[in-house]
Amino acid sequence: MNFFRHRPLGLPAFALLITVAGCSSADDSASAAVPSPGAGVTKLCRELDRVLPSKVDDQDRRDPEPASALTAGWGDPAIILRCGVERPSKMDDPEADGVEVNGVGWLLEKQDDGSFRFTTTLRKAYVEVKIPKDRTDDGMAPLVDLAPTVKKAIPEGIAD
Repeated sequence: MNFFRHRPLGLPAFALLITVAGCSSADDSASAAVPSPGAGVTKLCRELDRVLPSKVDDQDRRDPEPASALTAGWGDPAIILRCGVERPSKMDDPEADGVEVNGVGWLLEKQDDGSFRFTTTLRKAYVEVKIPKDRTDDGMAPLVDLAPTVKKAIPEGIAD
């Protein structure tokens, strides 16, 4: 069974964005900036939060600070999800890397610190998932666990 299809994104300028997620604080609790989307996107993100899995990549859910229905986390170092992020400017690049995992398209961006940031494409809300450097050996396994709930809660389309 092939979960992944690697392809250039070639997305139009109006495709969606999700920005940078969490980092570690002095007490090793994960933290993540909470997005500030409009009411419609916030409603979709709250629905996503309601259906997110309790485990991702065999890691228990451990939400970052500050607590919000727009952010979620799993494991330590944390896999961080943020819903309602802005559209990444990288989506304007026709040569940008993208993957499709179980029917959900993602913009793939390797970060300077060795982590990876994935942002959904062509959904009514941008969902960002940051996989820390220490977890990149698992590849895109977290996306396999998250794709069904993203597909269920965030309809296809273009974010407002």
